[in-house]
Amino acid sequence: MNYFLAKSEPQTYSIDDLERDGNAVWDGVRNAQALRVIQSMRKGDRVFIYHSGGESRVVGLAEVTAHSRPDPKNEKLTVVDLRFLTRLNPGASLAGIKQSGLFADWALVRQSRLSTMAAPDSFLAWIRARHPGINI
Repeated sequence: MNYFLAKSEPQTYSIDDLERDGNAVWDGVRNAQALRVIQSMRKGDRVFIYHSGGESRVVGLAEVTAHSRPDPKNEKLTVVDLRFLTRLNPGASLAGIKQSGLFADWALVRQSRLSTMAAPDSFLAWIRARHPGINI
């Protein structure tokens, strides 16, 4: 199983929306680097949901329910199906992630505009330590 992080503006599509809907097609990504990441997602992988747009916080976790595929609205783009798994309360703020000093090489810290990226094993361990009661 691989872990990723996907950003969304909460007013566009939030963790509340994903929890309410249960499942969603994750689409709208246009950056070539982020699209390559989405193309690598496989059924069973996990995706941390990150609210951008001022909140700047990891807020939940979803599961990839089917391998990525071309976007039917634009075959140059790629989409993936996600299923809500859990919220992270409290979430992990970008400030806290940076202050930890553990993730200076991670795209979340280095490439603030990148919307989708792999999550390093060190982040997974850090989140598990902060949320011991959640099966991540």
